[in-house]
Amino acid sequence: MKVVVTGGAGFLGRRLTKALLKRGYLIGPEGVKAELTDLVLFDIAPELEVKDSRVRYISGDISDAETVKKLIDEKTMSVFHLAAVVSAQAEEDFDLGYRINLDGTRHVLEAARALPHTAKLLFTSSVATYGGPLPDVVTDATAQMPQTSYGTSKVMGELLVQDYSRKGFIDGRSLRLPTISVRTGLPNKAASTWASSMIREPLCGRDAICPVSEATPMACMSPDRIIEALIHAHDLPADAFGPTRSLLLPGISITAGEMAAAVERHKGNRKLGRILWQPDPAIQKIVDGWPKATQSARAEKLGFAKDDNLDELVRGFIEEDLEDQLALYSSRS
Repeated sequence: MKVVVTGGAGFLGRRLTKALLKRGYLIGPEGVKAELTDLVLFDIAPELEVKDSRVRYISGDISDAETVKKLIDEKTMSVFHLAAVVSAQAEEDFDLGYRINLDGTRHVLEAARALPHTAKLLFTSSVATYGGPLPDVVTDATAQMPQTSYGTSKVMGELLVQDYSRKGFIDGRSLRLPTISVRTGLPNKAASTWASSMIREPLCGRDAICPVSEATPMACMSPDRIIEALIHAHDLPADAFGPTRSLLLPGISITAGEMAAAVERHKGNRKLGRILWQPDPAIQKIVDGWPKATQSARAEKLGFAKDDNLDELVRGFIEEDLEDQLALYSSRS
């Protein structure tokens, strides 16, 4: 079974690759287990070395339609479409954001549509699709009203996946992801990057900048739960989703101040880096327009798991990722 992961060199792409290789199979379009024999990772990043005979890496630009057509060929049975320009970067560079997040998604959908069979397609959306006056907890019934170009492009992506599925071109499903915490790697241009860096950096003995107030809440979900959700959503039968192929994932509400306190609780014998509170009005405005927490009866009914609490997120990072994060910093020093 050939599976394509766009954004394969990114944080979620690498994490998903590891999980898929360990599992060794997915539920194919026919509804039965299919062995994973060809996993193609696609990204704009330079060559990525993956030591597994089932994996191939292709470097290219998702905004180039011909490149995407060659990538998603007649052997492709499933696509995990993770590639995107992140929130603050998409807001700063309007043209780049739409070229990657909207045009790139159209190219992926058109390539899948051209296949001689109906491929599964998993699209990663975001809680940034919500905005304006919001309830304390966003639910399945909350209307999407994005306040950023990033969120708008994600709504468009969801609608396209819905319509291409309605027409029978693909078997699509979209997941609205809460903020992922704790991400490994380096801070990026996402408006939510602080939700990982203010936990990750201090535990590695490095200073972190938090651009929002201590009282700022964020709907968060751990990397492990996100990856479980991506695979679970892929394997569900199409009719399980009902009339809409978009699904909100459950995220717990965590404030920046609570994150700082959790770092202190879990420091052990480590010498912590500092958390530097440096307000950035532009970031604060973006984050204030996002959900404080999410709750989905549909996701619960379909068997999607949620994190128990903030301490679980922090312990997960320490146990699974802290050593690799320290090695990353060591290699760059």
